[in-house]
Amino acid sequence: MLAILDYGAGNIESVRLALRHVGGAPEFVRDAAAAAGAERIVFPGVGSARQCMDNLRARGFDRLLAAALERGTPILAICIGMQLLFDFSEEDGGVQALGLLPGRVRRFRPSDPSAKVPHMGWNRVDTPRRHPLLPRDLPGGEFYFVHSFYPEPARDAPETAHAAPLRDGKAGAVYGATEYAGVVFASAVGRGSLFATQFHPEKSAAAGLDILARFLEWDGEPCC
Repeated sequence: MLAILDYGAGNIESVRLALRHVGGAPEFVRDAAAAAGAERIVFPGVGSARQCMDNLRARGFDRLLAAALERGTPILAICIGMQLLFDFSEEDGGVQALGLLPGRVRRFRPSDPSAKVPHMGWNRVDTPRRHPLLPRDLPGGEFYFVHSFYPEPARDAPETAHAAPLRDGKAGAVYGATEYAGVVFASAVGRGSLFATQFHPEKSAAAGLDILARFLEWDGEPCC
């Protein structure tokens, strides 16, 4: 089973259609019991952190994701799905999130008035480390973003999009870095069988579809 978590967030239908386009047979699941036997899990969504976390907990998806990561089940998180993997989000006055990755989610606060929030449109993703879900010729590729908040992993934030300090282990690693409004943020992260993107692969043309196609074949190992 290729399970897409349906917890009341937006944009999940476009993810389903994109996965079908690359040969997948995704199913929406609306509670943890329905996804218990999933061989792969997609955790997408667009929405507010508090409502999304409330819905995730009500449907048991918080426990499902933790258990799936422990088992080594391949998981792909997208947009708000990526943000909710961290410990805490500044959105909605502050929200305790899933805590599967250490760090916080912060709001863009640009000093330049020409930098609009939300960050919307195509932007460069630098890939200072290889991952099986990322094409080898990706460095400098562009992907589609729509977000007002960005993840900040607990370790030192990358100083530039071209040279992000990285470290493996349970804390995870940064696989993509993007710059917007004077901030270089982690736009792709991973830990074990979990991979997450702040950008939308389902809206990112051929490069994004390539990531989804790779996910269908991925064994969950982070090595290349």
